[in-house]
Amino acid sequence: MRSLPRSLSSLAAENLFGDILSDETSVIPGSLGLLPSASLGGIPDGKSRIPGLYEPIHGSAPDIAGQNIANPIGTILSIALMLRYSFGKEAEAKLVEEAVRVVLDDEKVGGFGFRTKDLGGDKTTTDVGDKVVEVLAGLLKK
Repeated sequence: MRSLPRSLSSLAAENLFGDILSDETSVIPGSLGLLPSASLGGIPDGKSRIPGLYEPIHGSAPDIAGQNIANPIGTILSIALMLRYSFGKEAEAKLVEEAVRVVLDDEKVGGFGFRTKDLGGDKTTTDVGDKVVEVLAGLLKK
């Protein structure tokens, strides 16, 4: 009997099956809006820059477009993936990821409540995006 992997860093799948898997796995962090996505033109080796297409797994979320309620975290974390894989900017990618972590987890900046509606909060897309930028600017000054 084959055993299943306990963790995955990446998964290759046909588009429809990949969409189904990403929708199903979004329950683990709590929202589809939190997950970044990258369709890469190669296999990451930590040395080469790889062209890619980056987006949150929810895509453009047309059902809520223009309402300022979409969770921007998946988009912001997709930028971190772009910095890492296409631009070779690991340190900058980690700073973006840290800014997101602080906004979602740190009580000092409104964490445990500084969230969009999909996570039980009352903040807008703009509120959360602006807060991540503010925290990132503070991290860059250190």
